[in-house]
Amino acid sequence: MTVRGLPMAVPVPGLPTRVRIHEVGARDGLQNEKSTVPTAVKAEFVHRLAEAGLTTIEATSFVHPKWVPQLADAEQLFPLLSGLPVELPVLVPNERGLNRALALGARRVAVFASATESFAKANLNRTVDESLAMFHPVVERAKAGGVHVRGYLSMCFGDPWEGAVPVPQVVRVCRALIDMGCDELSLGDTIGVATPGHVEELLTALGEEGIPVSALGVHFHDTYGQALANTLAALRHGVTTVDASAGGLGGCPFAKSATGNLATEDLVWMLTGLGIDTGVDLGRLVATSVWMAGRLGRPSPSRTVRALSHEDAEGQEGREAHKEQ
Repeated sequence: MTVRGLPMAVPVPGLPTRVRIHEVGARDGLQNEKSTVPTAVKAEFVHRLAEAGLTTIEATSFVHPKWVPQLADAEQLFPLLSGLPVELPVLVPNERGLNRALALGARRVAVFASATESFAKANLNRTVDESLAMFHPVVERAKAGGVHVRGYLSMCFGDPWEGAVPVPQVVRVCRALIDMGCDELSLGDTIGVATPGHVEELLTALGEEGIPVSALGVHFHDTYGQALANTLAALRHGVTTVDASAGGLGGCPFAKSATGNLATEDLVWMLTGLGIDTGVDLGRLVATSVWMAGRLGRPSPSRTVRALSHEDAEGQEGREAHKEQ
């Protein structure tokens, strides 16, 4: 499932030579499905993603099943992934979630904060400051145990209830997450309203606050078709960690206007064309997303998956027709 010689690699000066893709399809993607995906299918999905060359694959979330029933099988799933030679971050909303994750040997965890009061209330039933206070002992305990901690920050660019989010407001919460010990931050465009200039402004403000770009990742949704443009703006600023979801799976169950994540295949196609190394086998990744789309009973929204799987289908038809002649 590749097009020979395409995309042609044309490096652009000033961009990183390598990007680490933080794959979120198995967690952020599947948590938004209406039906629950069987544990065995989730495990095979993660294994296939690893075989495609992804080295950081967010596995699941240790949240209460009442809030995200699609991920209620975290205890059953995580042991099925233990032999994989990849990083397997998991989401932990509080100390109870951290206890569950640590009991299974998780070495990378993530907390999930909000830059806005409205989303903090909708997602965590707390104010922004109350949620930060809840995360503090989680991060402290994880770090004391040598566990890597990622801080997700939602609504960095816009909020469905509050509108545009002031940059200083985002910077304040980022500073708090770094100060409490988070190793890295993922800046989330939860409803997909960011544009490149806004991305540049936020990254510049974070740099002025003393937060190194090496500690930042970006997480874009493609609601208005801006995810790749926003990613390129982040790369130009020096960001080298980009969140993406195989097949474009996902959204956000607590923000109704949030559509799918940036598709990993679309990201890899662009990065390949820029001569940026990801270590990902695009053909295997596309095949994995086609396989998962079949399990979900609907086509992948990724443009690259659709284009390459169509090319492959046409090629297969041609080969079969040639055999019959």
